[in-house]
Amino acid sequence: MALKLYNTLTRSLDVFDPMEAGRVRVYACGPTIYGHAHIGNYRSFIVYDLLHRYLEWSGYGVRFVVNLTDVDDKTIDGALAEGVTIAEYTPPFAASYVDGARTLGIRDVDAYPLATRYIPRMVEFVQRLVDSGHGYVAEDGSVYFSIASFPEYGKLSGVDLDAVKPGARVAVDEYDKDDVRDFVLWKAAKGRDEEAGAAWDSPWGRGRPGWHLECSVMSLAELGESLDIHLGGEDLVFPHHEDEIAQSEAATGKPFARYWLHVKHLRVDGRKMSKSLGNFIVLRDLLDEGYSPAAIRHLLLSAHYRAELNFTREGLDASARAVRRLLDFERRLDDTPVSDGAPTSALPGLAATALDQFRTALDSDLNSPDALAAVFVLVSRVNSALDAAPAVRPSEREDALRALRSMDEALGLLEVARRDLGVDTETEAWIEDMIRQRADARRSRDFQRADEIRDELAAAGVVLEDASGGTRYKIVRAAPEPGS
Repeated sequence: MALKLYNTLTRSLDVFDPMEAGRVRVYACGPTIYGHAHIGNYRSFIVYDLLHRYLEWSGYGVRFVVNLTDVDDKTIDGALAEGVTIAEYTPPFAASYVDGARTLGIRDVDAYPLATRYIPRMVEFVQRLVDSGHGYVAEDGSVYFSIASFPEYGKLSGVDLDAVKPGARVAVDEYDKDDVRDFVLWKAAKGRDEEAGAAWDSPWGRGRPGWHLECSVMSLAELGESLDIHLGGEDLVFPHHEDEIAQSEAATGKPFARYWLHVKHLRVDGRKMSKSLGNFIVLRDLLDEGYSPAAIRHLLLSAHYRAELNFTREGLDASARAVRRLLDFERRLDDTPVSDGAPTSALPGLAATALDQFRTALDSDLNSPDALAAVFVLVSRVNSALDAAPAVRPSEREDALRALRSMDEALGLLEVARRDLGVDTETEAWIEDMIRQRADARRSRDFQRADEIRDELAAAGVVLEDASGGTRYKIVRAAPEPGS
């Protein structure tokens, strides 16, 4: 089965066919860095990461770019409120976003372009549009894109521009323009822009780029005139992405992006997230409450990206249990007794079936709930098979482990959970040595010492489970450094 993605541009599930065989170019709208990214932002970013991981899992070479908007009305407002320039105000929020992304297991992308570093390219791009008749200069030095010059305007969103009445605005701004439907490319500087360090020289006077312009120029600079996939939240379809298409295709004469994917909004406890409702959540809030990054990641993957996700603490608790089950399952497979002479088991067939179901799910428009279901069906069926077998063949156990870890390459749950539990090689060796010492003490009938070892491990967050096949362990919180 081929990968199919719901393409907002065609309003259909389209078979994914990159422009260049084996290579994919992706651009995603990242955060505006005027504050800490909230959990709704991270839902989109987790979806970006799922696509990134799955494309690589499927064998593609991927160039992935996520922009950081560091100049717009919000960053200027924030800088002025703090009495600093945007160059001083935005870097901590950029660092906060990247740190949060890494905390949640979001892979680093190839570039995080900052808008302010592309100003000369933006000026050149606007001049190109003016020279070709797609842009015009207003009396105050602002430059606008003429929507009338681009007959295909509206093909992404389906907006009917004929229905726009005089006095209405397609793109809200404070500047004069020939047609209410036109949008700004370059904004003439005001005093507040100069004060915030958000004004640059241009052929039309001092000013700053329009928001839509920024993404087009950064995308073209980093990925070329055409890209395979453009990602963003559902609120960006119009006017942001519609305007990106218009200005980019008007400038290059080439299709801008072939596939457009949009992530549905997240709700918190059944309501829209907002500061006024008291349900505005940033990542640090959840980490401070004791929720693990892996549990947060699981919950954000638990609904299809085109379906609304209701984010609740109860859901986080359930996700924490799900991640714990995966860790316990991996540990059980690692500890399963093996024997070359063991009877043939069902493990290889179960692993192959799970992988097929997993691929089918993600090939179906990144259906993450079905992909997660394939993983947990594997967990349930393999556990049942292990309950009935005192030992399995080494190759069969490896088949199951490989399937689990392969699927996690796309999901990233075990990867994040292992990291957060601190189970590095040294810690694992210490735990295994303690278990051996405890076994020796029990064989010597030194039960006091055996209990002391169990208690020491428990204090380090390591819980032992004695079974007929030997002693297994699971970590219920981050283990300290050995000997600490």
